[in-house]
Amino acid sequence: MQIEKQIAQIQNIVDDVLKMALSKGATQAEASMSKVQGIAVSSRMGDVENVEFNNDGGLGISVYVGKHKGSASTADLSKEALALTVAKAVDIARYTSEDPCTGLADEELIATEFPDLDLYHPIELDPQKGIELAIETERAAMAYDERITNSDGASYNANMGMRVYGNTHGINTGYPSSRYSLSCMMIGAENGDMQRDYAYTVHRKSHKLKSPLEVGQEAARATVSRLGARKIATGKVPVLLHRDVSSSLFGHYVSAISGGSLYRRSSFLLDKLGQQIFPSWLNIEEKPHLKGALASSSFDAEGVATKDMTIVGNGCLAHYLYTTYSARKLGVVSNGHAGGIHNWIVGDTGQSDAELLQQMGTGLMVTELMGQGVNTVTGDYSRGAAGFWVENGVIQYPVHEITIAGNLSDMFANIQAIGAERDVRGGVQTGSILLGEMRVAGN
Repeated sequence: MQIEKQIAQIQNIVDDVLKMALSKGATQAEASMSKVQGIAVSSRMGDVENVEFNNDGGLGISVYVGKHKGSASTADLSKEALALTVAKAVDIARYTSEDPCTGLADEELIATEFPDLDLYHPIELDPQKGIELAIETERAAMAYDERITNSDGASYNANMGMRVYGNTHGINTGYPSSRYSLSCMMIGAENGDMQRDYAYTVHRKSHKLKSPLEVGQEAARATVSRLGARKIATGKVPVLLHRDVSSSLFGHYVSAISGGSLYRRSSFLLDKLGQQIFPSWLNIEEKPHLKGALASSSFDAEGVATKDMTIVGNGCLAHYLYTTYSARKLGVVSNGHAGGIHNWIVGDTGQSDAELLQQMGTGLMVTELMGQGVNTVTGDYSRGAAGFWVENGVIQYPVHEITIAGNLSDMFANIQAIGAERDVRGGVQTGSILLGEMRVAGN
């Protein structure tokens, strides 16, 4: 009941701010506020390293005077501070250049239904409990294998908060959410070689997190498996992107089909709507209203209603991702993507990860990607990588200090298979991805 009361109070503040903006000469206005309360606890080698409490919140307002926009924000919610913030935003708007594409989202697109998406599962913020979880995770990792010699720390985070959005089209709504995570990074040593790796778990419900034993052992197992890593010969080989890193490939797709990249003409997927980008068996569905998922929301950052969408259908680019501004620049209509994507469910070809290794035969399984060598304008892709060399479907030895390179157009088209074991810890839910061939630079 406490959280509902807080949301109602903030809705009243948003309502006051919007009225103030109109009274000061704005023709349209929108305001949003997020408030987060939480703890962050970290340990290292069994000792408490950090305990942080956070209670962050701030209100942002954007006003439109005709086609001129001004924005301001404040963490002070007193009437005087709010009035000053509104006045500043209106003042800024009077001095900004006119932009025919600016303004609130079209009224008919604004969300009117707000189903309960099961995003809020509060617990008591107990730092002592957090300390115990972090230390227990490290302890489990240290005990797993004698080659685990050191720790880069374990962390427990608990955050509970709310988001409220309102604009002068009449929407003024909010919802609470929670998010919990437990992570651990370990260091292993053998014969002069040192390696590190990590594991983590994240969920809306704290009791659904993996146990400290599971997270600790997973981090230790990953670390030990990397000991004795070597380079491999330069050449072209099939590549299996493990599900821990495979979502990043679709992250580049998100960037390429986002309206901002399109109206700036800085995407290799410009003018490709309806064209074949992926194999014909591949579908990607966006499901914004999945209960309890990490990227669920009934409206985007501009109040536009979100809806189920086919992003990729039978391998074809079915939709670009538009905000209000980018849509107007391109002469189309927003489809609710201000602030990002909402639960992409990537289709699969049904294999387990073990079966994908068998299908690959001989090649490289990538478990870590480094660097930012991706050019969305051309699609050129080059990133540092680590993982395992595979022969006849069997992992042979760990690999590090290599680079994998290609072009995203070719990589997308040459996806051979996607595993059925999905990673659901983010906005893109996908299995491991088998790519036909990539350039690998090693020795």
